[in-house]
Amino acid sequence: MKYLSRPEELVLLTIWKMKEEPYGVNIRKYIIQMTGKYWSIGAIYIPLDRLENKGFLSSHLAEYTSERGGKSKRYYELTKEGLKQLEEIRKIYQVFWKDLPELSLK
Repeated sequence: MKYLSRPEELVLLTIWKMKEEPYGVNIRKYIIQMTGKYWSIGAIYIPLDRLENKGFLSSHLAEYTSERGGKSKRYYELTKEGLKQLEEIRKIYQVFWKDLPELSLK
């Protein structure tokens, strides 16, 4: 198993959860919404590139549109290896969190 950074994990989980339009800007919006924290666009694209290089994501370019100045959106999707990685992450966290007492900051 290849270990992922926390941003890579969150990006991978986000793409898995997103139902529509999994491209950089929407992925960023979703992560900001879910974490309540600011994420720069670079904080999204660097993990996207790494995940694609590791074989956990694939991407394709959509048709260009005039509203984007002729630029195409790059859409991402999980590969079979990406899904396996998420399952491994889930198993690891379940083992670590199992039988722990409730967290309390009181």
